[in-house]
Amino acid sequence: MHIQMMYLHTLMPGTKQSVRKTLVADARAAVDACAGWNARLAARRITSFLNRRMQGSGLSLAQFSLMAQIAAARDDTLSELAQRIGLDQSTLSRNLQVLESAGLVEIAADEVDARRRAVWLTETGALRLEAGLADWKQAHGELAKRLDPEAARRLALAAEALEEG
Repeated sequence: MHIQMMYLHTLMPGTKQSVRKTLVADARAAVDACAGWNARLAARRITSFLNRRMQGSGLSLAQFSLMAQIAAARDDTLSELAQRIGLDQSTLSRNLQVLESAGLVEIAADEVDARRRAVWLTETGALRLEAGLADWKQAHGELAKRLDPEAARRLALAAEALEEG
């Protein structure tokens, strides 16, 4: 024979309910004031906006940005690229594999030091990036009408100080 028991809990006036109200209010205040949350939300919204406007290029904003970083690089090593864009090497490698599979970048070991790997755009990659620049410029023109692009740059530069501490 199986007996089920049910417990009924009642809140005592003035104790748990006020704690709950305080928790909800504190949580709302934390969400509103959290720099990390607000920065991530802004980044997702900006990325989504730009991705929609760059669909014609065949590149996502992340792919376009990574290829632009490669094209603009003074040092073509993966470790330097990872450091510059703030990704760990495994995440960077996964992103680069997609571009390499599409024939847009080439990755090779250094002839002198096989541990050192370099990356560069292929001719196809350079042409795709060049074509994507037109969509990127138009997308950023539309973005600038709604949001100051310099504000995002100032935030990124200011956030560099966080890496030191």
